[in-house]
Amino acid sequence: MSYHHCLNRIEGAVCADHVHLCVSIPSKLSVAEFMGYLKGKSALMIYDVHPDQGSKWNRAFWARGYYVATVGNITEEAIKRYIQEQQEEAKKEEMN
Repeated sequence: MSYHHCLNRIEGAVCADHVHLCVSIPSKLSVAEFMGYLKGKSALMIYDVHPDQGSKWNRAFWARGYYVATVGNITEEAIKRYIQEQQEEAKKEEMN
């Protein structure tokens, strides 16, 4: 099943060893189902672009786990700001 048509990426940042995303997914889609799709599809895409990283069939690109939180007690703007700050911190660390 393809989910790209029903997702809304609100904010995102790629750091050296992890990724921050704020996405809106339909309520009929479970978080676990979305994460499986996201991690699986993105790993295949990365291996297609960077075949020197190994075989997409013989190893795992992403770690098995993930952390998810829902927007509820804080605002979407606070989450966006947090992700942007994390990206800025990651850039600073890369320069040192």
